[in-house]
Amino acid sequence: MVAKPYSPSHIAAVASHYTEMRLSGAVKQHLVELLCEELDRVVPQMEEETLNQDPERKTLDDPQRSRLNYNRTRELMIDRIDNIDSVGSAAVQAGIEHVENHLSKLLRHAEDAASKDRVATIKPRHLEKAVAGLGLDDEGSEGTLEEEEETATMDFVASQSGGIVTASSLLSMARSIAKMTVTKDALEELLDTYTMVLEELEADIRKHAQLGSNPVHFIESINKMRGMMSLGWMRSMLTRAAAQAQERDGKVIDLQDIVHIDPFA
Repeated sequence: MVAKPYSPSHIAAVASHYTEMRLSGAVKQHLVELLCEELDRVVPQMEEETLNQDPERKTLDDPQRSRLNYNRTRELMIDRIDNIDSVGSAAVQAGIEHVENHLSKLLRHAEDAASKDRVATIKPRHLEKAVAGLGLDDEGSEGTLEEEEETATMDFVASQSGGIVTASSLLSMARSIAKMTVTKDALEELLDTYTMVLEELEADIRKHAQLGSNPVHFIESINKMRGMMSLGWMRSMLTRAAAQAQERDGKVIDLQDIVHIDPFA
C-alpha cells in the first residue's frame, strides 16, 4: 500500500510557523511535491547510515544524533498530566525537542564556566554555575531574558580578557556593536570561520617564524593574531554582516550575511 502524500492544507498549516505570508494553492501543492522529493533523497541515506552503524537494526534511526528515548519521554510526560488522559505523538516530539534544547542550554552555560576555569572537563561546580545562571535553583524556574542577557554580557567581558569566544559572547557583541541579534546558523558559521582563520593564521606564523623569513610579514601576522585574540576580527565581521543584513532590509544577522563576507579581508 502506497502512503498518501501530505495534504496541501496540512503543509500550509505547518508553513504558517515559518512565514506570515499567505501561500497560493499552486505553491501549497508544489511544496507537497518538493517535500516528498526530499524524503526520496534523505530516507534511503538515513537507512544506509543506520545499517552502517548497526547491521542488525530493524528500525530506521537518526544516524546523525542521539535523541531522547521516545517511549521513555512519553511515559514521563504521562506521569505529569492531570486533566487529560493521554499524550499524543506531536506532544512527545515537542517535549523531546524542548528537553533537548534545555539540555543544550545547560551544557552551553556549563561549558562556558569550564572554559573560564581553563579546563576541558565539565565538573559539578560548572553545572552548578549553569543552574544558578539560569535561575533553576530558585523555585525550579528558568531565569528571565534579562538575566540570560546579563550572563551573556559577563561571558563577553571574560572573552575579551581571556581570548575565549562563546556563543553567548557573540550574542552580546551583536547587540552592542551590530545592534542586531544573530541566528543560530549564522552563529555557528561565524564560530567555524573564526576557528578556520585562527588556524590558518597560526600556521602562517609558524611558517614565517623560521630563520630567514620575511620579518615584515611575520610582524603583520603577529598583529593579526592580536586582533583575533582581542576579538577585533569578530567585531569587524559582525559590523560587516549587519551592513549586509540592512542592505536586504533584514532585522537579524542570518547565515547569508556571514558567508558572503571575505573573512581574510
